[in-house]
Amino acid sequence: MDMRPVLVALCLLLVSPITGHWWASGSQLVMDPMVICKKTRRLKGRLAEICKKEPTVLKEITKGMSLGTKECQHQFRNRRWNCTTTRRSLRKILMKDTRETGFVNAITTAGVTFAVTRACSTGELLECSCDKAVKRKGNPRMPPEHPAIGSMADGDWEWGGCGDNIQFGYSMSKAFMDAPHRKRRDMKMLVKLHNNDAGRLAIRNFMRTECKCHGLSGSCTLRTCWRKMPPFRDVGNRLKERFDGAAKVIPSNDGRSFIPEGPTIKPPSRLDLVYSEDSPDFCKPNRKTGSLGTQGRHCNATSPGVEGCELLCCGRGFDTYHTKEKVNCQCRFKWCCEVTCSTCLEKKAISICR
Repeated sequence: MDMRPVLVALCLLLVSPITGHWWASGSQLVMDPMVICKKTRRLKGRLAEICKKEPTVLKEITKGMSLGTKECQHQFRNRRWNCTTTRRSLRKILMKDTRETGFVNAITTAGVTFAVTRACSTGELLECSCDKAVKRKGNPRMPPEHPAIGSMADGDWEWGGCGDNIQFGYSMSKAFMDAPHRKRRDMKMLVKLHNNDAGRLAIRNFMRTECKCHGLSGSCTLRTCWRKMPPFRDVGNRLKERFDGAAKVIPSNDGRSFIPEGPTIKPPSRLDLVYSEDSPDFCKPNRKTGSLGTQGRHCNATSPGVEGCELLCCGRGFDTYHTKEKVNCQCRFKWCCEVTCSTCLEKKAISICR
């Protein structure tokens, strides 16, 4: 499936304040970052500068949206809603304010932050560079611990190398993804801006410290350390956990913020995802909600989890088919240094929801 029109249409939705016309061009759109700006001509401030003067940044922003979409599909691959990019479904999903919408907004904004920051570090953007001067409060002789190197209390160390310029990626993502919505203060926009920021913070607040040893014969008498973004899969996993624990919110009395729906719900932090509308069950096709249903989906007949046939098929039952596939077998190590294998046919059961 060609995802380019879908991804650009998603971009238009995220930046356009006129949500009723976000799918106007449909499949005629191509993966051109400038399309985003052409469809939102009434631009001001930093967003206008990006669109008019920084096409290379737009290219990285589009890469980031694609990265976020792919991660969304990975995280929801075994659930009733699988982050489908089918246009009519995605359009309906994003017009609501459900948990799923919150995750899409957060992971897409995180993808933009990640892609722009990475482009700074690799020298692909003239507008920025890697972070070469990290300032840290406290004793400069005591850098933070890192799982790969343990405690670095012994020996000297200094900040250096080419750290990830997360501040530039964060600010660029904020300018591009949030700017069109800042003047609006309805509930949907408040929730959207909150989830956008949660996506960015899932990267910025979890930067890692990496170090390189220097010294004779690998003695590591001096270490050079820098800050690096977490792998994007870790970002996706973290936001998926936030999705599972997302808080339902309602407008506060001042009309400029939100509060938890009930007294037993913990007030969400900046890192948490929020939503204001309940999700459909996604069991059956429904044009109104954008649900495609789960009929025909592959499921795991032996799993009690969300990917199991009982839950994924919504109690409708499933059919199991047996197939054979070629696999390597009877592998042997041959001195020196080769592994030889035979090809065997292995039976495989495939379960599909009715």
